[in-house]
Amino acid sequence: MKTFFKWTLRVILVLLLLVGVFLFIAYWRSTNECDHLSAAPNNPMKAVVHCEYGPPEVLQVRDIEKPTPDDNQILVRVRAASLNPLDGHMLRGGWPLRPMTGLRKPKETRTGVDYAGVVEAVGKSVTQFKPGDEVLGARDGSLAQYVCAKANRAAVLKPANVTFEEGATIGVAGSTALQGLRDHGHVHAGTKVLINGASGGVGTFAVQIAKVLGAEVTGVCSTRNVDLVKSLGADRVIDYTKEDFTKGDQIYDVIFDNVQNHTYAERRRVLAPDGLCVLVGIGGAGWHEDTGLHMLRSFTTPLLSKFSNQKFKFFIAQLNHDDLAYIADLMQSGKLKPVIDRTYKSLSETPQALAYLEEGHARGKVVVDVE
Repeated sequence: MKTFFKWTLRVILVLLLLVGVFLFIAYWRSTNECDHLSAAPNNPMKAVVHCEYGPPEVLQVRDIEKPTPDDNQILVRVRAASLNPLDGHMLRGGWPLRPMTGLRKPKETRTGVDYAGVVEAVGKSVTQFKPGDEVLGARDGSLAQYVCAKANRAAVLKPANVTFEEGATIGVAGSTALQGLRDHGHVHAGTKVLINGASGGVGTFAVQIAKVLGAEVTGVCSTRNVDLVKSLGADRVIDYTKEDFTKGDQIYDVIFDNVQNHTYAERRRVLAPDGLCVLVGIGGAGWHEDTGLHMLRSFTTPLLSKFSNQKFKFFIAQLNHDDLAYIADLMQSGKLKPVIDRTYKSLSETPQALAYLEEGHARGKVVVDVE
């Protein structure tokens, strides 16, 4: 028996050593395309890149090769792009993310997802768009003068009554609000919904979309945003600086939680016996004192809820054409109006824009004008 344990211990130690050697090699071999950016591109465009992990200050505008659309893509000249909390998390490269994003250096050096712009060229198999069309959508690396996007995926025509800045806000935040409420929360007419973090990028969309779905909406925000959330259609607004919604008498069918700043037990107290808490995002924008705890709750509370009729569900939005088209129609009909806190006037101001977003107090979306 002693011999068995001795050899078992040796095997474990050898395995740990091999894992350590593998991680060490992977760490130092982790690289990206930045080493090749020093050569002058043949057909240049400007784009925001980050060659290293770090704070917003590591972002820089550099000349890179302008993309060429394949048979199923459109080439879009970007007019405006917006930022999301995930942009900052990817930029900083938190260690839980690095096995996927690159151990030492980021594999993906481009920033941004949401955009709006004008189609400049189309692939030979594209029939739904033509040069000159104004479009909005979602594509990695949107903070650039041009992006290539699949014509049948997350790209739709921009309504004429929507500005490029407004169109650039809906990709991630709008899709997250719609899918979280409709597909995961199963919100319908008469559903009592509480939206925690109702004045942020996702929250401002969620309040309006919940009303479109027929819900009775309670929004939670700070004092300075109470009037804003009321103007978006909320039936009731709770100022969290004066009242804790988990200690009130109201019971909710769905809690749409952008903040996750309450415990599992506290949220269960105000959730209907068969209610659902939809968990959004991974800790908000930036890194703050409680961010780690909030991120942890994204993963632990769904596990705990498996033993209860009250369910907690974490999800990440899947960007697609149909949902963007649905949101665009809501905007065209005036049922949904994007909220923009600040618009920065050039790609070179992206570090300041992301730094502001990461302060955690933005009202709605933060947009960067590309032209």
